[in-house]
Amino acid sequence: MKQKVVVTGMGVISPLGNSIQEFETALKAGRSGIRRITLFDPTGFEVTIAGEVKDFDPTRWIDKKDARKMARFTQFAVAAAQDALEQAGLMEVAENGRRRLLSDPHQTGIVLGNGIGGFEVVTESFRKLFDQGPRRMLPLTVPLMIANEAAGNMSIILGSKGPAFTQVTACASGTDALGQGLDLIRSGRCAVVLAGGTEACIVPFAIGGFQMLKTLSSKRNHEPEKASRPFDADRDGFVLGEGAGILVLESEVHALRRGAAILAEFAGYGASADAYHITAPTPLGDGGGRAIVLALKDADLTPEAVQYYNAHGTSTEINDPTETKMVKYAFGDHAYKLKVSSIKSMTGHCIAGSGGFEAIASILAIRGGFYPPTINLDKADPACDLDYVPNTVQYGPIDAAVSGSLGFGGHNGAVVFKKYLKN
Repeated sequence: MKQKVVVTGMGVISPLGNSIQEFETALKAGRSGIRRITLFDPTGFEVTIAGEVKDFDPTRWIDKKDARKMARFTQFAVAAAQDALEQAGLMEVAENGRRRLLSDPHQTGIVLGNGIGGFEVVTESFRKLFDQGPRRMLPLTVPLMIANEAAGNMSIILGSKGPAFTQVTACASGTDALGQGLDLIRSGRCAVVLAGGTEACIVPFAIGGFQMLKTLSSKRNHEPEKASRPFDADRDGFVLGEGAGILVLESEVHALRRGAAILAEFAGYGASADAYHITAPTPLGDGGGRAIVLALKDADLTPEAVQYYNAHGTSTEINDPTETKMVKYAFGDHAYKLKVSSIKSMTGHCIAGSGGFEAIASILAIRGGFYPPTINLDKADPACDLDYVPNTVQYGPIDAAVSGSLGFGGHNGAVVFKKYLKN
């Protein structure tokens, strides 16, 4: 019998706010976090908008000296992890400001999804290399830029000594990290796992690169809040975002033994590969659909037991109708009874961070009995014919929710969360 895994803490640094309360309030209000780019001057770019994290002061969570040795994506992850641990009751802050983990450090693991690493560090170091030569490069270029340093720094700051892994499956990274965390607990290798995703790549190189792929929205620079419009007939691409979403996962036995408040059950995970194309999903939606089917099987749930599907929903020409087919593949006729929505309409596409955000949104939906809206859905694409909760939050009981993610390379991941019921 599989060991039951539960969620006891959540932390978020996002374009919708830097706390769970701010994040939930924005979701219910249908408020966009997308604005003109301020992290660099986007003059001359076809795309001048993004979902930036605002009012983020890393020294609220991290010693100033330590923060200077971390790239932005690492700072996000360390901050969100501490908030998640605090909610879980697994972190103590001493008078000197040092954090102390309250779980067995040898039984506490970390799995973080990340797609690109410290991209602002790469950008700056390349500029110095080409303009001034190798001796002017940032001394900490390598340890700041590599994707695993978020997990590494988190382990150092918190003192966790279990596995510290980094999952890199492009835009599915955050969701796949959660699945790997689930498996670590079920296997008995860990009692507690910090899992989720983090990303910070709003830099000229990334905007330029995605711009050249013709995947970013470019026709609503003058009204950025309306640019991300999943499933809408007038969509023209995704909006790049950033941030981190981290969850504290525990075995049910461990959580109950210490009297933790349990937020939800993490019931299942499924993954698949399309084996089709480096940037496009399989046209029939069967690749991502298989990941959902596997996640439902892992959770011992029928499709009819699920009320909400949190969509990858990127607002691109190819993704949205294909994901609609994917949902139909997995849920059959029940797809038309599901509530489906994409919070990327509000956050933008935060690459690996999205899997963490969307898992948290799914749990908040279960706990609060609400369906986050898909904003900017003014006229649905005829190929997108499900109930996408257009523009306004809806309310109703949710026993189970599925969140799906798709990544370049054909990576698909899906996770299932349930309302927690003690045996």
